[in-house]
Amino acid sequence: MQSLRLNALYNLISDSKNQLAPPSKKITAIFGENVFSLKKAREFLSDDAYKSLVSSIKSQSKIDRRMGDQIASGLKAWAETRKVTHYTHWFQPLTGATAEKHDSFFTLKSDGSALEEFDGAALIQQEPDASSFPSGGLRATFEARGYTAWDPSSPPFIMEIGEGRTLCIPTIFVSYTGESLDAKTPLLKALVALDKAAIDVCQYFDKNITSVTPTLGWEQEYFVIDAGIANARPDIVMTGRTVFGHAPAKGQQLEDHYFGSIPERIYAFMRDYETEAYRLGIPLRTRHNEVAPSQFECAPIFEEVNLAVDHNTLLMDVMTRVAKNHNLMVLLHEKPFAGINGSGKHNNWSMATNTGVNLLSPGKTPKTNLMFLTFFVNTIKAVHDHADLLRASIASAGNDHRLGANEAPPAIISIFIGKYLTDVLNQIEKRVGDKFDEQDEAILKLDIHKSIPELMLDNTDRNRTSPFAFTGNKFEFRAVGSAANCASAMTVLNTIMGETLAQFKVDVDALIDTGEKKEVAIMQIIQKYIVDSKSVLFEGDGYSEEWEKEAKRRGLPNVKTTPLALDAFVTDKAKKLFAHHNIYTHSELEARHEIMLENYVKKVQIEARVIGDLATTYILPAAIKYQNILIQNIQGLKDIGIEESGYANQKHIATKISEHIANISTSVESMIEARKAANKVEDSREKAIAYCDNIKVHFDKIRYHVDKLELLVDDEFWELPKYREMLFLR
Repeated sequence: MQSLRLNALYNLISDSKNQLAPPSKKITAIFGENVFSLKKAREFLSDDAYKSLVSSIKSQSKIDRRMGDQIASGLKAWAETRKVTHYTHWFQPLTGATAEKHDSFFTLKSDGSALEEFDGAALIQQEPDASSFPSGGLRATFEARGYTAWDPSSPPFIMEIGEGRTLCIPTIFVSYTGESLDAKTPLLKALVALDKAAIDVCQYFDKNITSVTPTLGWEQEYFVIDAGIANARPDIVMTGRTVFGHAPAKGQQLEDHYFGSIPERIYAFMRDYETEAYRLGIPLRTRHNEVAPSQFECAPIFEEVNLAVDHNTLLMDVMTRVAKNHNLMVLLHEKPFAGINGSGKHNNWSMATNTGVNLLSPGKTPKTNLMFLTFFVNTIKAVHDHADLLRASIASAGNDHRLGANEAPPAIISIFIGKYLTDVLNQIEKRVGDKFDEQDEAILKLDIHKSIPELMLDNTDRNRTSPFAFTGNKFEFRAVGSAANCASAMTVLNTIMGETLAQFKVDVDALIDTGEKKEVAIMQIIQKYIVDSKSVLFEGDGYSEEWEKEAKRRGLPNVKTTPLALDAFVTDKAKKLFAHHNIYTHSELEARHEIMLENYVKKVQIEARVIGDLATTYILPAAIKYQNILIQNIQGLKDIGIEESGYANQKHIATKISEHIANISTSVESMIEARKAANKVEDSREKAIAYCDNIKVHFDKIRYHVDKLELLVDDEFWELPKYREMLFLR
């Protein structure tokens, strides 16, 4: 009987070539056709209902029940033109996935006759069973009541799965007592906090600025491999990554995959998921091969942060589902394959005003450059002062495999701004003690080399080793993991930016109150912030040992593991920060800390069980079977009088196999005992630390010996698909 691995390889080879779908319509013809946009709302709603919806989106005002009924009626009418039969409140609980409970429009009247119905109450609020979602101790299991409430700023959309069509209504998710139980609620609050603080600062420069919208452009990295091969790997099925696997002879060392031609089968998959994404209003713009074999990336046009987060969360679901139609599997784990590039989700973040100004784009006049410098330096100050929270926001069991490796930003949070802007900040810093003049254009104006056309100028180089880099008109938070919900990182980033801007206004106003001119006061505080936060700026190689030593000398935190990184969420400083801006209550922070620790333990626990299972039931039997063949052959050679030199190599191989078997058996047993001990620990933090320090430490030891066996055991006996097969066979 053939092994799963050999069957998977046979089926891959014998499968007929995937056929590309015929050319589709223009993107503009299908974009947003499954989204209830304002344009469609204008068509299906009354004037009053439409105005109420627009007002709610723009001013975040509540929609009254009467208008809610009218909006629901129009929404149902539109959905029915798309053959929708069910609706759901689509929300993002603290599970790392989305959630939905489908209800049909169908109901019965009192006389027993059938009716299609959807009213404002069903649109605006529902009451799903919240007992099985993570709460971190906010309520007991038997206290099941939770509420989902419509978020009008993210438009309803229709999800098509096969022949079924469901109207999805993006919502927040809160407990009966009002605590947030999702990723969206605190994000919306953080956006409000930043908007308020940024407007106050913008008023120094332009009284016409009445709103500031944070924007996000994510870059989604992912691997795609054959589904049959993936399903023959229990570790991929259970954990999303390979716990064993020797590096292939060819990996990414030739650098021939990056931006290379996209394989035909993958290209067909990309076209299909892009088409569905366009219909859902996700503005994908870019696709390409990434650095590692079988690794790819897509990226959209920038959007408002809340909508961008929803779209990324939705896209991950779409990609995973569409891949099955092509007998492929999408791997979103941060490190599915050891020794090659891991996957991140770079979060490109900026701020836009209602007047059309990007606050992180250098201007052309002293006044606009001063506004740019204000927001640029405030961002640096925010990251410097709250680096621990940014590190915590991207902490996970999966990202721990990636952070600090040779292809990902280190756990040390630093900022790269490029030589050009470094020189500008140095000029300002050197003038400590000098009197700024409001007409001092040498400081306020950023000179542009006249020989370079303005449109071609990129005033910063790229530094892929930096976790937080300025890239011309935005900051790129590179440390976010590929499987993560962007909401966590964006909630922290927008909160700390709101905090820093609020303090900036207090500091500037204090100087103005002493009689200082506004522009001079602003420059003096900018200078102070540069001096206070310059230790977080680093232009060199973030992967180097020298940087780790230098960062320690500068006093920058370097927290390498998730259990310790998460501590930042429950410090007195963090509690004060989040409570002040109404993002999290103290109890909500404690609950989320508990949830994230539990999630870490469960992820590592599953990996440990998979490692033990595969080592015992896949690896050791194959090694022993081949070893017995060698022993029998050696004995046969002895029996016919062959001298030892004639079978010395076989004896050496059998001996090495025996050594690896013994080491694997011992290490697996030690890992199991460590897991039993850790499971007895009551405190969640201590248990997570135990799993990190006492259990995870065995993973690489076991892997080393398993991977050595892969090179020794007859290929026919090896049950698990190998790296060369997973990464290069399509």
